[in-house]
Amino acid sequence: MGHTARDLAATSTAVVTGAGLGLGRGIAVRLAQDGFAVAAIDVDMDAAADSAEQITAAGGAARNYRADVGDPDAVQQVCGEVLRDLGAVKVVVNCAGWDEVHPFVETGPAFWDHVVRVNYLGVVAVSHAFVKPMIEAGAGGRIVNISSDAGRVGSTGETVYAGAKGAIIAFTKSLAREMVRHRITVNCVCPGPANTRLFRRQPERIQEALLRAIPFRRLAEPADVAHAVSFFASDGAGYITGQVLSVSGGLTMAG
Repeated sequence: MGHTARDLAATSTAVVTGAGLGLGRGIAVRLAQDGFAVAAIDVDMDAAADSAEQITAAGGAARNYRADVGDPDAVQQVCGEVLRDLGAVKVVVNCAGWDEVHPFVETGPAFWDHVVRVNYLGVVAVSHAFVKPMIEAGAGGRIVNISSDAGRVGSTGETVYAGAKGAIIAFTKSLAREMVRHRITVNCVCPGPANTRLFRRQPERIQEALLRAIPFRRLAEPADVAHAVSFFASDGAGYITGQVLSVSGGLTMAG
């Protein structure tokens, strides 16, 4: 988009959940390139460490942390660790997520609970933990939530996931209203089909159908989504809050 977060960052810290793989790793790498010290958080400690090593090998600053975002106590603990190690947090990116593709009628309460706990309540818990010290610091900040176009237009075989991702959109708009007086913006990025492990777990016929439906005839790459996050994290986006940006190659054009 032609914007960077470097002017906002200086030595500021950016937190990225789900930073171990896929979109989360791409976002963490991009924010490090923008000048942030990145706290790479993932439930998979080895994956988070790999992301942090990739960033530091390229000359950036990063530390890896383990937390299950669906566990509020673990989130609170990792928040304290990040603040202790890296200082005040300027940007929080909620990217951690989990899903499996199943017909809705074949799912049950244990599955529903896990999808909602990770994809929606994880965003709530991380935002709640980090926004308090942001407010106390009095320096403003950015929260960027990674939802999905499934939450905007629905997705066959991902009905509960789509519901959780739709909840993120509503949460983003409501939190933005509460945070504006603290100069903390809250925005949402909705990727369409992306070149991730989750996409590749779908049946091949569904992958092919989605690829044909995308006007650009390719999947989103992590860098495509990271560009959008970088913009929302930048000073140039300081007057933008409560907004939802689809990164889908034109697949979904509804408002």
